[in-house]
Amino acid sequence: MSAYLELSQIGKSFSRGSATTEVLRDVSLDIAKGEYISIIGHSGCGKSTLLNIVAGLTPVTTGGVILDGKEVNAPGPDRAVVFQNHSLLPWLTVYDNVRLAVDKVFSGTRSRAERHDWTIHNLDLVQMGHAKDKRPSEVSGGMKQRVGIARALAMEPKVLLLDEPFGALDALTRAHLQDSVMQIHASLGNTILMITHDVDEAVLLSDRIVMMTNGPSARIGEVLEVKLERPRKRLELVTNATYLKAREAVLKFLHERHRYVEAA
Repeated sequence: MSAYLELSQIGKSFSRGSATTEVLRDVSLDIAKGEYISIIGHSGCGKSTLLNIVAGLTPVTTGGVILDGKEVNAPGPDRAVVFQNHSLLPWLTVYDNVRLAVDKVFSGTRSRAERHDWTIHNLDLVQMGHAKDKRPSEVSGGMKQRVGIARALAMEPKVLLLDEPFGALDALTRAHLQDSVMQIHASLGNTILMITHDVDEAVLLSDRIVMMTNGPSARIGEVLEVKLERPRKRLELVTNATYLKAREAVLKFLHERHRYVEAA
C-alpha cells in the first residue's frame, strides 16, 4: 500500500509553566488514497489532537505529516475539517456558507458562474439544495451538518477530516447522515480520516479502524482492517459474521483499556 497521507513518528506535548504533558508518542500510520480511516479510543487519548495536527491547526513536537509528497505544517484547503459543532456563520444563508469557501479556494481559477454551479452541486450532493436560501437557525441539526460537509467537499480537499461529525445528532438523523457519507465516499473516492466514539459507526464506515491506547503518552494500540464489501447496507450487517467479529474486536480493545483506567 503506497502512502498518500503519512503520519510519521508523531509526538505531541503541551507545556504549562514548568509542567509538561505528553499527549501523543510515536504515532505512525500510512493511509492510502481513497481510504476511510476511523480513529477510536477513550476520552483523553489524543484523538482530536492528532486530527488537528493533520489539519495543520496544531504543530507537532516530534515527527511529521506528509500529504501527497508535501509536508503539512499549516492549515490549507487540501485538508477540510468538519467538526461536531457545524461552525456555520449564522448571518449567512446555507448557500452563502458554502459559497464563502468556494470563493476562497477558487476565486482565481473559476468564473463567477462556475463557482455558483459548483456551490449548488455540492449542496445537491448532501441533499440540501432545496434549503439554499435558509439560514442555519431555520434548519435542523442534521441539516446543518450536511451543509458543513458540503462546504468541506466544495473545497475539493485531498483529505476530509471529520471530528465526531455525528456525535451531537439523534440516532435516526445520525444513521441517515452516515448513509449519506458512505454514498459520497463511494461516489467521490475521497480520503477520509474520522474521529469517533461510536464502535458501530466505525465498523460501518471504515476500511480500517485505528485504536488508540489511553493517554497520557497515547499511541496506536491496534489497527483493525474491516473486511466488509462495499456498498454496505446497515440492516444487512446486523447478522453479518464479519461485521460482528470486527465490532467485538474493537469493543474488547476498548473494554481492556477501560479496565486499565479503573485499575489506575
